[in-house]
Amino acid sequence: MRCFLALPVPDALIPPLLAVQEAIPVGRAVPEENLHLTLAFLDEQPDYALAELDAALAPVLPGCALALDGLVSFGGRRVKLLAAGVVPEPGLVALRATVLAAVRAAGIELPRERFRPHITLIRFGAGLRESDRARLEAGVAQVAGLRSAPEPACALRLVGSVLTPGGAIYETLAEWPLG
Repeated sequence: MRCFLALPVPDALIPPLLAVQEAIPVGRAVPEENLHLTLAFLDEQPDYALAELDAALAPVLPGCALALDGLVSFGGRRVKLLAAGVVPEPGLVALRATVLAAVRAAGIELPRERFRPHITLIRFGAGLRESDRARLEAGVAQVAGLRSAPEPACALRLVGSVLTPGGAIYETLAEWPLG
């Protein structure tokens, strides 16, 4: 099953994220119920590896808070997505390290990558069309000051993902409270 480990977005951060989505007139907004911060993308995994991961994550996980920190785009000049940046505060970084150690203990190999915490808000499929760039920039200018106070994250979730033509369908497979 294609899956990932993520933090659900605290309720207090949802309204400013939805305001950004409403201000951007191009792309496909991520549905509110799918907003999350990915700590580890696991890709396709067999059931036995997920059972091992569950056992490795069972001990108490450290707590953390999420604070919004502006907007970021991914994909270079041909922007593929727009996201809310999240402050890489020490608790979040420690939680990610704990999660990665558990993933490795379960025998799941992950590529090494820099951690750029973010919450994906809008996707542009194969990339933002040049004809839509001015509209994107105008929308971003309206919400450029996106910032928030830290809000505690409540849980870590293992999420299964099924890709469909209408977008991804997510299902929470397991959940662990944060300490």
